[in-house]
Amino acid sequence: MNKAVTEGLGLMPPPFSAGLDVWSQTTGRPGTATWAGAPNAAFVPSDPDFGGCLEMVKTTATQRLRWMSEVPMQPGLYLRITVRIKALAGALPTVRLAGWAGNAAGNNVGSVPQTGPETTLATYGTVRELSAIVGSGLRTGVDMPWGTVPVFGHFGLDLTGPNGGTVRIDDFRIEDVSEYWLEAKQGLVDVRDFGAVGNGTTDDRVAFEAAAAAAAGRTVLVPQGSFRIGGNLTIPGPVRFDGTLVMNPEHQLVLQTNYDFPTYAAAFGSDDLGFRKGVQALFHFTEHVTFDLSGRRVQVAAPVDVAALAAVDDFSARRSIANGQIDVIPGGDWATQTLSRSATYDPASPLTLSGMSNLGSLRVGSRVSGVGVGREVYVRSRNAAAGTVTLSQPLYGGPGTRNFTFTRDAYVLDFAGFDNLRRFEVEHVEFLCRAEASAVMLPRDGGILRFNDCTFNRPRDRAITSIGKGCQGLLIDHCQFLAPDMALPSQDRSSIAYNVNANDAKIRNNRAVMWGHFGIMNGAGHLITGNHYFLGDTQPAGVRRGGIVLTQMNVKTTVTGNYIDNNFIEWTNEHSANPAHDTGFSFGGLTVVGNTFTCNDVAPWFSWIVIKPYGPGHFLQGLNVNGNVFRTINGRVDRVDSVDTTYATLDHSRARNVIFDNNAFNGVDFPAQSPLVIRHDQNTAAGVWTVDTAGRLPFGGWARAVTALVMEGPATGGTGTLRTQMPYVTLQQGPNNDRIRLHWPENTQGRAVVTIRVDNPL
Repeated sequence: MNKAVTEGLGLMPPPFSAGLDVWSQTTGRPGTATWAGAPNAAFVPSDPDFGGCLEMVKTTATQRLRWMSEVPMQPGLYLRITVRIKALAGALPTVRLAGWAGNAAGNNVGSVPQTGPETTLATYGTVRELSAIVGSGLRTGVDMPWGTVPVFGHFGLDLTGPNGGTVRIDDFRIEDVSEYWLEAKQGLVDVRDFGAVGNGTTDDRVAFEAAAAAAAGRTVLVPQGSFRIGGNLTIPGPVRFDGTLVMNPEHQLVLQTNYDFPTYAAAFGSDDLGFRKGVQALFHFTEHVTFDLSGRRVQVAAPVDVAALAAVDDFSARRSIANGQIDVIPGGDWATQTLSRSATYDPASPLTLSGMSNLGSLRVGSRVSGVGVGREVYVRSRNAAAGTVTLSQPLYGGPGTRNFTFTRDAYVLDFAGFDNLRRFEVEHVEFLCRAEASAVMLPRDGGILRFNDCTFNRPRDRAITSIGKGCQGLLIDHCQFLAPDMALPSQDRSSIAYNVNANDAKIRNNRAVMWGHFGIMNGAGHLITGNHYFLGDTQPAGVRRGGIVLTQMNVKTTVTGNYIDNNFIEWTNEHSANPAHDTGFSFGGLTVVGNTFTCNDVAPWFSWIVIKPYGPGHFLQGLNVNGNVFRTINGRVDRVDSVDTTYATLDHSRARNVIFDNNAFNGVDFPAQSPLVIRHDQNTAAGVWTVDTAGRLPFGGWARAVTALVMEGPATGGTGTLRTQMPYVTLQQGPNNDRIRLHWPENTQGRAVVTIRVDNPL
């Protein structure tokens, strides 16, 4: 701080060469006698030591010299007055710098010290430089502490001691030295005052701890320099970093008051390292549960291994990272690692690959691919000594030894090192991945992890990846997912926004743009509501893919209130070691209610709800599709429902509790319904009426029940004779078992309204 510069204060007296009429013989106030024309004072234009200077002979007991200009004083201002002087002849006087303190009324403030230290001139011709500091505070080094009452001063010097001596005085200097006490005035405690060196090699931890202890609520100042901290360091109060710290990776910096990203970035002079150290501290003290990015952008150059930073593998207290952007630096350490290994799979141990070698380089979190492997199967753990790998999901391909590929993507936040992590949250954070890195890998186990109001901007491969059961109770709310490969045709995209292995995920009110898949979801008890995910492209008669892919048969899942745009709900059992049905549940427990399904420019065989059994014997045993809107744009589709028979079809003879009703269809040739209400007109009297469902039973199902039969108008014989007897029904008629027959005692004609079900409700 320099008031002369920042506020334009006039501090520097003019040289004596400018005249002695501005120099007072007494107080410096206007009207007092000046030294101009005084018989015992004169300007000397050339002195070997000073150049131009003032020469005076001491003739009074206290001979005063004061600049008559009012030098302003204010709280926080510290001035240093400096002069050079030498004795020429006669008695040797004593010299002191002095001032006259004036208040706002122009009166002298006599209660403050107005003279500095005294110096006696001991020899002739020897130049002595004198200085004194005047300022508002009683600070160490301040010679004249004036407080806040004086608002100006007249400065100069006094000659005391014996008379008769001659002295020469050089020009005065008055300088603003307030910066000397800047730390004290701002309530700062400088770590240098406690022994910190700041040379980058000396361990300054003890000095930092002493400064923090002495601060007592004041701010600890870390000045310019590089300060090595040789262990864990906690600073309880506020801290300001002008310099930086050097710490080993295992050592923790805990800033209990300034626990935020900007302070940590300043502490280490690096966004990347500051972010890592802040995340590390998040697991080691309880005063804060949130690492606040303070709206800042964090640039990281490599994956953040959170478990390695925390040095714990089990953590259950709520913690969160919030309010900022994590920006991936292109060209950083984001390489994908790929390995190929031979392994043996036995469905009796459905989560184990065995007989493997050279596992040292196989990383936990690697994605497994190969023949018989479903989507989103990951390495949950490995045992190099035993040659085994534990998987996140079983494989459907059956027993045998074959080659597998293991792909380990780089993730910005990588929690794979945690055996158990619960209640960790990421809120209001944008992951700006630049197609260089994936975003977040979840822990091996844990639960109730939450992503709220986040943006996943172009992750390279995945946004949120579960490699085990750490996704139990996963909450994804109000997030936006922007795919890295949205420019590609739908069928060529490999990106997946999220996957789930465990139960009870809540996927709510999100928006996803043009991913390969929005979500791959094993487990049950999921709630998928209020999302808008559109996965289309600009291809004519384009291929579409599953937006939500459910990979467990009995899912206990509700899909409601979503905008499902150019993709379909795909329901499989690909994560089953024994994909053929023998006992237990089959496909059931799914409720699809109140959604808007749309598509445009698709092939006619596109459907919005697709069931894909990976083995024979499966059937529907609990499906409710109700109150949805299905609409096509630029074309028509055959139907909204279908079975992908790549591996097997459904056993329609066992369908139970299937409701497909009260939906609206636009541009659909065969709208599915069950119970299906059909108005059948028999215009020619016959003993047997064949009622054709015309492909309107869901999923190509059979006509397994008639729950209502009403004659609309009279049933008559060929001559108009009224028929009063009722027919009986035979089910599952025709080559596709999708017709029923009404058998009358006599030939009959008329109109029947029949309600047919694809299941057997009894």
